[in-house]
Amino acid sequence: MNDFLAQYKKTIILFILIFLFGINYTIVLNGLDSNLFGIVFSILLFLIGGRKTSFNLNYPLLGLIFLLEFISYRLHTKSLHFLALSLFACFVYYCFTRKFSFVAFICIILFSSLFNTFFDYLTVEIKQTLCYGVYLTLKNFILIDKIEGVNFYINHAKITIDTACMGLSMFKTGLLAGAFLLTLEERKQQKYFNIKQILLFCFLVILLNIISNYFRIITLIVFNCTQENALHHSIGLLCFLFYQIVPMLFLVRFFKPKKEAIKNDKTNTFNLFPITIVILILFITSLEIKKEQDYKLLDNINSDYNSSKGIWVNKEVFKIVTPGKLIYIKTIAHNPLICWTGNGYKVIESKVISKNNDEISFVRMEKNNIQYFSYWWYECDNRKYTSLPEVLLIKLFYNKSIRLVNETSKTPL
Repeated sequence: MNDFLAQYKKTIILFILIFLFGINYTIVLNGLDSNLFGIVFSILLFLIGGRKTSFNLNYPLLGLIFLLEFISYRLHTKSLHFLALSLFACFVYYCFTRKFSFVAFICIILFSSLFNTFFDYLTVEIKQTLCYGVYLTLKNFILIDKIEGVNFYINHAKITIDTACMGLSMFKTGLLAGAFLLTLEERKQQKYFNIKQILLFCFLVILLNIISNYFRIITLIVFNCTQENALHHSIGLLCFLFYQIVPMLFLVRFFKPKKEAIKNDKTNTFNLFPITIVILILFITSLEIKKEQDYKLLDNINSDYNSSKGIWVNKEVFKIVTPGKLIYIKTIAHNPLICWTGNGYKVIESKVISKNNDEISFVRMEKNNIQYFSYWWYECDNRKYTSLPEVLLIKLFYNKSIRLVNETSKTPL
């Protein structure tokens, strides 16, 4: 039996890898659907740019996968589970070949749905900050009546900067281009970049992306071209080319790989212990994440909400319609900012306010020239919270039921 395992251990592990991806096929398909090109490109980078490393990455990868799966197990976070599965594939490749690509590893994390979720939660704040920076620049050259969040009022006309001008797709494309340039430089020089060089270059790419979006917004306002059309997209592509790609091609010349390739690898031993632990962790989490959750959204709900008049939109969303306002009671996975903007509402203002001695989130938004006022917060043990990380930690360690309450009306509440 031992001889059989020793002879076919790699085949067995590959079969287990396929099996784990198979029992999680819906999660895998959703993950690939959101970022197919980026994930495939990252895998190719891993195969092309992988190199033998003197670092023992067995236990760092085991620790990272354990952390992701612990959170996935407790919170049923499918995006983290998909990322853990992706890292397990990298782990298997490393165990077989002792090769690893830190550039591709960073790309896999950035193209995961985890990063998408993180970016979505910060989109409104980033967009408003960029727009205010543009306002400070242009007010000395253009007569701007006022600015409200992402709305510029120029000569009594309103110009709105949409979410597409945040350039998330350009941000990812820029990082992919940067990763490709680094990998190309490594193969050309037959040497490798160290971790500090890779992280510094990634930081510069992110900085260039901010600059690109900044000048993109300025150009769109100057040409009064915020509606999606051929000129709008051309401006975006030109800004991406001149403010991100060209500077990257210039900067990469100053990044010289220093580390020599490892020619005689003395650490080429296949350690079954860490990969066995990872397989067990992934299998247990895969079974747990398939279970139906009882979110208990209406348990101990405030008596002011007449739940008898509400309806279930789905198992994660309960809606109550009243003459004065619209009320949603949801799981914490639903960010109102994402839901509203996804339904065509444009966020004008977003901030945290104090109401009845509680801090809650406030959003002023607009659709079809009608303004709406939306208030939302997280509830746990009759306490209100506005910080998602805080409530996630409460749920992670104490497994308490938490709901999100969102009230919206056409007049301030």
